[in-house]
Amino acid sequence: MPCHAFFHIAMPPSPLSPKARYIMIGGFLGAGKTTTVAKLAQRLTERGLKVGLITNDQGRELVDTQMLRAKGFATEEIPGGCFCCRFNSLVEAADRLTTASQPDVFVAEPVGSCTDLVATVTYPLRRIYGDHFTVAPVSVLVDPVRAARVLGLESGGNFSEKVVYIYKKQLEEADLLVINKLDLLSPERVVQLRTALAAQFPRAEILAVSARAGTDLDAWFSKLEHEVHGTGPTMDVDYDVYADGEALLGWLNATVQLEATTPFDPDRVLTALARDIQDRLRAQRAEVAHLKMTYSPDEALAGEIAAVNLVRNDFVPELSLKLPEPSKRGQLIINLRAENAPDALALIVRESLHTVQGLVPTLSAQLHHLEHFRPGRPTPTHRDQLPALG
Repeated sequence: MPCHAFFHIAMPPSPLSPKARYIMIGGFLGAGKTTTVAKLAQRLTERGLKVGLITNDQGRELVDTQMLRAKGFATEEIPGGCFCCRFNSLVEAADRLTTASQPDVFVAEPVGSCTDLVATVTYPLRRIYGDHFTVAPVSVLVDPVRAARVLGLESGGNFSEKVVYIYKKQLEEADLLVINKLDLLSPERVVQLRTALAAQFPRAEILAVSARAGTDLDAWFSKLEHEVHGTGPTMDVDYDVYADGEALLGWLNATVQLEATTPFDPDRVLTALARDIQDRLRAQRAEVAHLKMTYSPDEALAGEIAAVNLVRNDFVPELSLKLPEPSKRGQLIINLRAENAPDALALIVRESLHTVQGLVPTLSAQLHHLEHFRPGRPTPTHRDQLPALG
């Protein structure tokens, strides 16, 4: 199945209220979408707007959903396939958010390995439900190091040709190409990447931000709040190559109960687990697309979690959220996407969990949920090559 994002509100706002606003922030795995969505939702909330978030994945038990809900945002999750292939589920999720809180703005975070978003989701939504909402320009977030390698500006670990095809197609259909993680780049590298993106994808406006640091977000977010998605023919997509590219990626989602008779440091355990998984992927020359993990202690207040991210094999696992106190019991969620066989990913995670248990003499790790698979062939419900009239 593919992966795209956008949605529609099944029950429209009242006739006297303005249309709801729909914003989609796409980008490949590891680009920083969840951090960005949280920053945008916070900005909109501070302006007095009600915000509904929708996350999406091929599997279940999403770190993204856990993190956004921990920040207090109303969030619906669409598991088991992309938005475009589960169009009715998408509508139902928006309807649930509408019933619960009547959002003024919906923000969607699509699956990170999908493309052809405009034809399969945006244009059909405008055609079927355009009386009820306005659609923001399509933004695609870019990890600068990954982009530099895909575009041939730098050497380093990369994906195979058919996965790169999906990556470039995401960039091709963007209205706004947003270089994220600006804090990782020198000004010279920013200019170099901007120039390369502009040469290959001339129809997009190119911006540069750091979502985590909050740098240069205002101009981009203002466009998302006020500008409207344009019109024009959709891009050509070879669905055979697209399907082959998705099938090269292994997906693993797991929930694990961690428990010890003596308190342990969750931040240390998560970081060690990420490093062990990373080492095993390197040994198999399997390029990681994204590893995300959260730990929610049973003893902590609601919303207190630890979180770690890894976006490249040669990158250091990053502890993005820390816990102030040790823990004795809690839930670990693991989302791993890499160019490797799903069975191999499952074995890696099992072995790494066993290794990490040795860090704390009484620590046990019990798997409650484990799914590992390759995405199926993309089969969108709709594919409009031109926007609806009016």
